[in-house]
Amino acid sequence: MTERMNTTEIFDGVRLPGFIHTPESLKAACSFQFQDTDILLVTFPKSGTTWMQQVLSLFFCEGHLWPIHNLPTWARMPWIEQISFDSLLSKRNTSWPRLLTSHLNAKWLSPALMKSKAKVVYMARNPKDVLVSFFHFHRIAGFLPNPSSFEDFVDEFLEGTGFFGSWFDHVKGWLSLQKDLSLLFVTYEEMHQEPRCTIRKLSEFLGRPLGPKEEDIILEHSSFSFMSQSNMVNFSLLSKEIIDQSESKFLRKGVVGNWKEYFTPEMNEKFNAVYQSKMGDSGLCLPWTMD
Repeated sequence: MTERMNTTEIFDGVRLPGFIHTPESLKAACSFQFQDTDILLVTFPKSGTTWMQQVLSLFFCEGHLWPIHNLPTWARMPWIEQISFDSLLSKRNTSWPRLLTSHLNAKWLSPALMKSKAKVVYMARNPKDVLVSFFHFHRIAGFLPNPSSFEDFVDEFLEGTGFFGSWFDHVKGWLSLQKDLSLLFVTYEEMHQEPRCTIRKLSEFLGRPLGPKEEDIILEHSSFSFMSQSNMVNFSLLSKEIIDQSESKFLRKGVVGNWKEYFTPEMNEKFNAVYQSKMGDSGLCLPWTMD
Protein backbone atom coordinates (compact mmCIF):
# COMPACT_ATOMS: atom_id res chain seq x y z
CA MET A 1 0.00 0.00 0.00
CA THR A 2 2.97 2.34 0.18
CA GLU A 3 2.36 3.28 -3.45
CA ARG A 4 -0.77 5.13 -2.26
CA MET A 5 1.16 7.18 0.30
CA ASN A 6 0.80 10.38 -1.73
CA THR A 7 -2.68 9.63 -3.10
CA THR A 8 -5.59 11.91 -2.25
CA GLU A 9 -9.17 10.68 -2.46
CA ILE A 10 -11.88 13.26 -3.12
CA PHE A 11 -15.14 12.04 -1.60
CA ASP A 12 -18.18 14.28 -2.01
CA GLY A 13 -15.83 17.25 -2.32
CA VAL A 14 -13.78 16.37 0.79
CA ARG A 15 -10.09 15.48 0.62
CA LEU A 16 -9.07 12.27 2.38
CA PRO A 17 -5.69 10.49 2.50
CA GLY A 18 -5.66 7.72 -0.10
CA PHE A 19 -3.18 5.68 1.92
CA ILE A 20 -5.98 4.64 4.27
CA HIS A 21 -9.08 5.28 2.13
CA THR A 22 -10.26 4.08 -1.27
CA PRO A 23 -13.50 4.90 -3.12
CA GLU A 24 -14.63 1.37 -2.29
CA SER A 25 -13.89 1.62 1.44
CA LEU A 26 -15.68 4.97 1.67
CA LYS A 27 -18.77 3.74 -0.17
CA ALA A 28 -18.85 0.63 2.00
CA ALA A 29 -18.81 2.79 5.14
CA CYS A 30 -21.80 4.79 3.92
CA SER A 31 -23.84 1.62 3.43
CA PHE A 32 -22.51 -0.21 6.50
CA GLN A 33 -25.14 -2.26 8.31
CA PHE A 34 -25.03 -1.11 11.91
CA GLN A 35 -26.28 -3.43 14.63
CA ASP A 36 -28.36 -2.26 17.57
CA THR A 37 -25.53 -3.14 19.96
CA ASP A 38 -22.85 -1.22 18.04
CA ILE A 39 -21.02 1.67 19.67
CA LEU A 40 -19.63 4.22 17.22
CA LEU A 41 -17.12 6.87 18.22
CA VAL A 42 -17.16 9.85 15.85
CA THR A 43 -14.67 12.71 15.85
CA PHE A 44 -13.08 15.25 13.59
CA PRO A 45 -9.37 14.30 13.53
CA LYS A 46 -7.26 15.40 16.51
CA SER A 47 -10.23 15.84 18.83
CA GLY A 48 -9.25 13.14 21.33
CA THR A 49 -10.05 10.08 19.21
CA THR A 50 -7.30 7.84 20.58
CA TRP A 51 -8.09 8.90 24.14
CA MET A 52 -11.76 7.98 23.80
CA GLN A 53 -10.92 4.73 22.01
CA GLN A 54 -8.87 3.79 25.05
CA VAL A 55 -11.65 4.78 27.45
CA LEU A 56 -14.38 2.91 25.58
CA SER A 57 -12.21 -0.19 25.28
CA LEU A 58 -11.66 -0.14 29.04
CA PHE A 59 -15.42 -0.12 29.67
CA PHE A 60 -15.68 -3.60 28.19
CA CYS A 61 -12.53 -5.17 29.63
CA GLU A 62 -14.27 -5.90 32.93
CA GLY A 63 -10.92 -5.84 34.71
CA HIS A 64 -9.19 -8.14 32.21
CA LEU A 65 -6.60 -5.83 30.67
CA TRP A 66 -5.08 -8.19 28.11
CA PRO A 67 -6.59 -6.23 25.15
CA ILE A 68 -5.25 -2.94 26.54
CA HIS A 69 -1.72 -4.34 26.74
CA ASN A 70 -1.76 -6.45 23.57
CA LEU A 71 -4.04 -4.89 20.95
CA PRO A 72 -3.52 -1.43 19.41
CA THR A 73 -6.40 1.01 19.67
CA TRP A 74 -7.07 0.84 15.92
CA ALA A 75 -7.62 -2.93 16.20
CA ARG A 76 -9.92 -2.61 19.21
CA MET A 77 -11.96 0.17 17.59
CA PRO A 78 -11.34 0.17 13.81
CA TRP A 79 -12.34 3.04 11.51
CA ILE A 80 -15.27 1.89 9.39
CA GLU A 81 -14.14 3.96 6.37
CA GLN A 82 -10.57 2.73 6.22
CA ILE A 83 -9.08 0.09 3.94
CA SER A 84 -8.18 -2.19 6.87
CA PHE A 85 -11.70 -2.23 8.37
CA ASP A 86 -13.02 -5.59 7.13
CA SER A 87 -9.85 -7.39 8.17
CA LEU A 88 -9.80 -5.83 11.64
CA LEU A 89 -13.53 -6.35 12.22
CA SER A 90 -13.23 -10.05 11.45
CA LYS A 91 -10.60 -10.40 14.21
CA ARG A 92 -12.51 -8.50 16.88
CA ASN A 93 -13.27 -9.76 20.39
CA THR A 94 -16.74 -11.26 19.92
CA SER A 95 -17.50 -11.05 23.64
CA TRP A 96 -17.63 -7.26 23.25
CA PRO A 97 -20.18 -5.27 21.28
CA ARG A 98 -18.73 -3.94 18.05
CA LEU A 99 -16.69 -0.87 18.99
CA LEU A 100 -16.25 1.28 15.90
CA THR A 101 -14.66 4.61 14.97
CA SER A 102 -15.21 7.16 12.21
CA HIS A 103 -14.08 10.60 11.10
CA LEU A 104 -16.78 10.84 8.43
CA ASN A 105 -19.43 13.55 8.19
CA ALA A 106 -22.93 13.00 9.52
CA LYS A 107 -24.62 13.22 6.13
CA TRP A 108 -22.66 10.18 4.94
CA LEU A 109 -23.35 7.90 7.92
CA SER A 110 -26.68 9.06 9.35
CA PRO A 111 -28.93 7.24 6.82
CA ALA A 112 -27.36 3.90 7.77
CA LEU A 113 -27.27 4.73 11.49
CA MET A 114 -30.96 5.63 11.57
CA LYS A 115 -31.81 2.07 10.57
CA SER A 116 -30.44 0.81 13.89
CA LYS A 117 -30.34 1.64 17.60
CA ALA A 118 -26.55 1.89 17.60
CA LYS A 119 -25.09 4.29 20.16
CA VAL A 120 -22.93 7.19 18.95
CA VAL A 121 -20.35 8.95 21.12
CA TYR A 122 -19.49 12.24 19.44
CA MET A 123 -16.34 13.88 20.81
CA ALA A 124 -15.35 17.44 19.94
CA ARG A 125 -12.56 19.79 20.98
CA ASN A 126 -11.81 23.50 20.84
CA PRO A 127 -11.12 23.97 17.11
CA LYS A 128 -8.02 26.06 17.78
CA ASP A 129 -6.44 23.16 19.65
CA VAL A 130 -7.66 20.78 16.93
CA LEU A 131 -5.94 22.95 14.34
CA VAL A 132 -2.60 23.04 16.18
CA SER A 133 -2.64 19.29 16.80
CA PHE A 134 -3.61 18.59 13.18
CA PHE A 135 -0.80 20.86 11.99
CA HIS A 136 1.73 18.78 13.92
CA PHE A 137 0.14 15.55 12.72
CA HIS A 138 0.59 16.67 9.11
CA ARG A 139 4.29 17.07 9.87
CA ILE A 140 4.74 13.49 11.11
CA ALA A 141 2.24 11.54 8.96
CA GLY A 142 3.81 10.30 5.74
CA PHE A 143 0.39 10.09 4.08
CA LEU A 144 -0.41 13.79 4.59
CA PRO A 145 1.33 16.76 2.94
CA ASN A 146 3.76 18.78 5.05
CA PRO A 147 2.17 22.22 5.62
CA SER A 148 3.94 25.10 3.89
CA SER A 149 3.38 27.33 6.94
CA PHE A 150 1.21 27.54 10.04
CA GLU A 151 -0.49 30.65 8.65
CA ASP A 152 -1.48 28.83 5.45
CA PHE A 153 -2.72 25.90 7.52
CA VAL A 154 -4.96 28.24 9.53
CA ASP A 155 -6.44 29.64 6.33
CA GLU A 156 -7.07 26.17 4.94
CA PHE A 157 -8.72 25.08 8.17
CA LEU A 158 -11.02 28.10 8.24
CA GLU A 159 -11.97 27.62 4.59
CA GLY A 160 -12.70 23.92 5.15
CA THR A 161 -10.50 22.95 2.21
CA GLY A 162 -7.99 20.86 4.15
CA PHE A 163 -8.02 17.11 4.67
CA PHE A 164 -11.25 15.79 6.20
CA GLY A 165 -13.07 19.00 5.24
CA SER A 166 -14.71 21.58 7.47
CA TRP A 167 -14.54 21.23 11.25
CA PHE A 168 -17.55 23.54 11.47
CA ASP A 169 -19.71 21.40 9.18
CA HIS A 170 -18.57 18.23 10.95
CA VAL A 171 -19.56 19.43 14.42
CA LYS A 172 -22.83 21.06 13.36
CA GLY A 173 -23.79 18.07 11.22
CA TRP A 174 -23.39 15.51 13.97
CA LEU A 175 -24.82 17.59 16.79
CA SER A 176 -27.90 18.35 14.70
CA LEU A 177 -28.73 14.64 15.00
CA GLN A 178 -28.93 14.49 18.79
CA LYS A 179 -32.72 14.01 18.64
CA ASP A 180 -32.58 11.49 15.79
CA LEU A 181 -29.86 9.18 17.08
CA SER A 182 -28.84 7.72 20.41
CA LEU A 183 -25.97 10.21 20.63
CA LEU A 184 -23.85 11.38 23.55
CA PHE A 185 -21.87 14.59 23.09
CA VAL A 186 -18.56 14.68 24.98
CA THR A 187 -15.76 17.22 24.76
CA TYR A 188 -12.02 16.91 25.12
CA GLU A 189 -12.14 19.75 27.63
CA GLU A 190 -14.58 18.07 30.01
CA MET A 191 -12.60 14.82 29.77
CA HIS A 192 -9.51 16.78 30.74
CA GLN A 193 -11.09 18.83 33.53
CA GLU A 194 -13.52 16.30 35.04
CA PRO A 195 -12.47 12.83 33.88
CA ARG A 196 -14.37 10.90 36.55
CA CYS A 197 -17.61 12.80 35.86
CA THR A 198 -17.18 12.11 32.14
CA ILE A 199 -16.59 8.41 32.81
CA ARG A 200 -19.84 8.32 34.80
CA LYS A 201 -21.72 10.07 32.01
CA LEU A 202 -20.43 7.48 29.57
CA SER A 203 -21.33 4.70 31.99
CA GLU A 204 -24.95 5.83 32.12
CA PHE A 205 -25.17 6.28 28.35
CA LEU A 206 -23.64 2.87 27.62
CA GLY A 207 -25.65 1.10 30.31
CA ARG A 208 -22.44 -0.17 31.89
CA PRO A 209 -22.51 0.47 35.67
CA LEU A 210 -19.10 0.95 37.24
CA GLY A 211 -17.86 0.73 40.79
CA PRO A 212 -15.15 3.04 42.19
CA LYS A 213 -12.43 0.44 41.52
CA GLU A 214 -13.50 0.08 37.88
CA GLU A 215 -13.54 3.85 37.48
CA ASP A 216 -10.01 4.00 38.88
CA ILE A 217 -8.81 1.36 36.39
CA ILE A 218 -10.26 3.34 33.48
CA LEU A 219 -8.77 6.60 34.72
CA GLU A 220 -5.34 5.06 35.29
CA HIS A 221 -5.13 3.36 31.90
CA SER A 222 -6.50 6.33 29.97
CA SER A 223 -4.18 8.86 31.59
CA PHE A 224 -1.78 10.73 29.33
CA SER A 225 1.19 9.30 31.23
CA PHE A 226 0.02 5.72 30.63
CA MET A 227 -1.02 6.19 27.01
CA SER A 228 2.11 8.06 25.97
CA GLN A 229 4.22 5.12 27.20
CA SER A 230 2.04 2.36 25.72
CA ASN A 231 2.96 1.20 22.23
CA MET A 232 -0.63 -0.04 21.91
CA VAL A 233 -1.76 3.59 22.01
CA ASN A 234 1.10 5.89 20.98
CA PHE A 235 1.36 4.65 17.36
CA SER A 236 4.99 3.60 17.79
CA LEU A 237 4.07 0.24 16.23
CA LEU A 238 3.80 1.94 12.84
CA SER A 239 6.84 2.33 10.61
CA LYS A 240 8.67 5.64 10.40
CA GLU A 241 7.49 5.87 6.81
CA ILE A 242 3.88 6.08 8.01
CA ILE A 243 4.31 8.04 11.26
CA ASP A 244 7.70 9.64 11.90
CA GLN A 245 7.82 10.60 15.58
CA SER A 246 11.49 11.60 15.63
CA GLU A 247 10.67 15.32 15.87
CA SER A 248 7.13 15.36 17.27
CA LYS A 249 5.21 12.66 19.13
CA PHE A 250 1.79 11.37 18.09
CA LEU A 251 0.63 11.94 21.68
CA ARG A 252 2.24 15.33 21.97
CA LYS A 253 1.00 17.18 25.06
CA GLY A 254 -2.55 16.23 25.98
CA VAL A 255 -3.37 19.71 27.27
CA VAL A 256 -6.09 22.32 26.82
CA GLY A 257 -5.23 25.72 25.34
CA ASN A 258 -1.98 24.88 23.53
CA TRP A 259 -3.19 27.03 20.62
CA LYS A 260 -2.19 30.16 22.58
CA GLU A 261 1.47 29.31 21.94
CA TYR A 262 0.92 29.41 18.17
CA PHE A 263 -1.75 31.97 17.30
CA THR A 264 -0.74 35.57 16.65
CA PRO A 265 -3.28 38.25 17.69
CA GLU A 266 -4.16 38.66 14.00
CA MET A 267 -4.74 34.93 13.53
CA ASN A 268 -6.87 34.83 16.65
CA GLU A 269 -9.00 37.75 15.51
CA LYS A 270 -9.52 36.19 12.09
CA PHE A 271 -10.34 32.80 13.57
CA ASN A 272 -12.85 34.26 16.01
CA ALA A 273 -14.61 36.16 13.24
CA VAL A 274 -15.01 33.02 11.13
CA TYR A 275 -16.04 30.97 14.16
CA GLN A 276 -18.74 33.49 15.03
CA SER A 277 -20.05 33.61 11.47
CA LYS A 278 -20.25 29.82 11.21
CA MET A 279 -21.22 28.83 14.75
CA GLY A 280 -22.92 31.93 16.18
CA ASP A 281 -26.43 30.92 15.14
CA SER A 282 -25.97 27.17 15.62
CA GLY A 283 -27.73 27.15 18.99
CA LEU A 284 -25.09 24.74 20.27
CA CYS A 285 -23.75 25.03 23.81
CA LEU A 286 -20.02 24.47 23.41
CA PRO A 287 -17.87 24.56 26.56
CA TRP A 288 -14.69 26.22 25.33
CA THR A 289 -13.74 29.88 25.32
CA MET A 290 -12.27 31.35 22.15
CA ASP A 291 -9.89 33.77 23.92
